[in-house]
Amino acid sequence: MDIQQRYNPFTGEPVVAGRADALPQAAALGLEPPRFCAQCGRRMIVQISPDGWWAKCSRHGIIDSTSLEHR
Repeated sequence: MDIQQRYNPFTGEPVVAGRADALPQAAALGLEPPRFCAQCGRRMIVQISPDGWWAKCSRHGIIDSTSLEHR
């Protein structure tokens, strides 16, 4: 069985089952974009604009605020 490690996109810390992750207040309100890749924990390049944001991981590509709205 292949279990992939996940990372908190706001702190970069590994996600551990049974332990609550720290979530900044701005992120909880939806005002803060992710700063770390949830797949590898690397710091991402983030660009914020008046109508949204995008973030780029050097290994996993780009995510943006419009792609997360559809989930």
